[in-house]
Amino acid sequence: MSKEQIEMLTKSLNEHSYKYYVLDEPKISDFEYDKMLRQLEELEQKFPEYALDNSPTKRVGGQVAKGFKKVTHEVMMMSLMDVFSFEELLLFDQRIKKELTDYDYVVERKIDGLSVSLEYENGQFIRGSTRGDGVVGEDITANLMTVKTVPLELFEKVPYLEVRGEVYLPKKDFLQLNEKQEILGEKIFANPRNAAAGSLRQLDSKITATRNLSVFVFNIQRIVGKELSTHSDSLEFLKKCGFRVSPGYYKCHTIEEAIEAINDIGESRGDFEFDIDGAVVKIENLSQRELLGATSKYPKWAAAYKYPAEQQETIINDIQIQIGRTGVLTPKAILKPVRIAGSTVSNATLHNMDYILEKDIRIGDSAIIQKAGDIIPEVVRILPEKRTGNEKKFIMPETCPVCGSHVEREEDMSAYRCTGIECPAQQFRSLVHFCSRDAMDIDGLGPALIEKFLNDKLIKTISDIYYLHEKRDILITMEGLGEKSIDNLISSIDHSRNNEISKLLFGFGIRHIGQRASKLLEEHFESIDDIEKASLETLMEINEFGEIMAKSVIDFFHNPQSHHLIEKLKLAGVNMMSRKFGNKPQGILDGRTVVLTGTLPELTRSEAQKLIEENGGKTSSSVSKNTDFVLAGDQAGSKLEKAVELGITIINEAQFRKMIGK
Repeated sequence: MSKEQIEMLTKSLNEHSYKYYVLDEPKISDFEYDKMLRQLEELEQKFPEYALDNSPTKRVGGQVAKGFKKVTHEVMMMSLMDVFSFEELLLFDQRIKKELTDYDYVVERKIDGLSVSLEYENGQFIRGSTRGDGVVGEDITANLMTVKTVPLELFEKVPYLEVRGEVYLPKKDFLQLNEKQEILGEKIFANPRNAAAGSLRQLDSKITATRNLSVFVFNIQRIVGKELSTHSDSLEFLKKCGFRVSPGYYKCHTIEEAIEAINDIGESRGDFEFDIDGAVVKIENLSQRELLGATSKYPKWAAAYKYPAEQQETIINDIQIQIGRTGVLTPKAILKPVRIAGSTVSNATLHNMDYILEKDIRIGDSAIIQKAGDIIPEVVRILPEKRTGNEKKFIMPETCPVCGSHVEREEDMSAYRCTGIECPAQQFRSLVHFCSRDAMDIDGLGPALIEKFLNDKLIKTISDIYYLHEKRDILITMEGLGEKSIDNLISSIDHSRNNEISKLLFGFGIRHIGQRASKLLEEHFESIDDIEKASLETLMEINEFGEIMAKSVIDFFHNPQSHHLIEKLKLAGVNMMSRKFGNKPQGILDGRTVVLTGTLPELTRSEAQKLIEENGGKTSSSVSKNTDFVLAGDQAGSKLEKAVELGITIINEAQFRKMIGK
């Protein structure tokens, strides 16, 4: 019965996924889909021998890859010849006329993403790879399996099929991803294409699975067991197989009709859910394509028309400051509304003060605006010849417009940052970092729940976390929170009160003070109060501390908001004393120094380090005569060699676990 249940759920979920992601015609709610998916996951865990290769549970990602294998493309994944004017397109058509007398074109949107190959045997997805240099790409099968519009099993089965498609990130998901990246202090992507490429090349496919990538298939590279005569026939066949194919394509008999199609696409490109950077003109008949052939770089039967960026003139009415969730002050131009690429634009990012100075942007200037990648409005240039003398230069504020804290410019960087730890504009990012594993490690209090608590005004600042137990009656009424999960969360919060002060210091997010520096502070001072009282000279006496790090600590503890937060945490019972001066944990590794090297079978480096410290030991980054053990995994290098040379005891993960009783 279990086998039949798994087969039935797999088939049903795949059908609903196809209707939702490919046809955009959902037949059940997200809640119903998720409920069925959880049921399948539970059954597959109990009966793994019955799990199918095309199970939707495989779309969540798997183990972290050590690297990408190379793939040699049997059919070269060629690039296209770019043309930038209709005159060039007419020349392209004249070259076709020299070889063919009667022919048709197909015109498609040129989606701006990452080109990939998808391979199928007897209808089953077997491999996916990047274009690479056209001849050799990289095997990213695990990552492509997480893309919900990549069929894992085809409706129409042939012995072998290789298709080419474009993986992209929808515009709305691109903006949401960048917002999330900013919250977490991670890299901000310049455009959807970069975001899609970066997401597909993650070694951890679970990260790819969170990025909501999609794919359009636009060409058959190789096929066995099916004959097709035209490009439009191949697209219709691919639709029947279950692929999302290149949308809204035009069949044209002349180059003039093709140019009309390009204009139609160009006029509506601002309304597309995806970014395009042009339109592709292709010969429709597949045998005619073979006759025309290719150069060493691109096929002679296709050309890519690139649209110029649409630009408009407007007035910069004002320049205002936005506070990002990492505390960075970003100037924003408030514009006289103007329509560009299908939407009305009323503001544009000015990035930073250096950008404003470089372009000499002033309040009241006339300026040329365009959308970067057809999404993010930006100032291309100002028009100084239109100045009247009433324009005003912009000056970056010295205090945060939200909380009033001092604003500092980071050394050798263009960013200005608010220094207030309780600044409302930074709440979310500060809370996420404080609760993270490497900081206070509050299990269960992740970004989604923090955002929910903030929206419902259950917490405002870090210290409010330690009073959530008083709001248990409210928590129990919240959707998605059961009694057990609430009890686990409160228990995890209580446990964090007793953390080492190095975790608390790292949780504060002090500029230039990472995990290592936080541990050094814990080793040199008896309490948080002692660190607060320390002078610049005292801090600089710590080995590995420079003036920038020492000054950062001084600035943090001298900020009234920091003092207020620490006092509230003291009242909440959060530990403020260094274990080195009395409360140090005792264990089998008490007083021992351990060096980690290589990749361990199960433990991550941070997990192993935590276990060492919990058992009284400390870790070091280098091997010396003072090292007691070297914990070595796969691909251990020079540290292992030095340990052998010095006669230091070398242990593996199994021996380490036995030593600490795990």
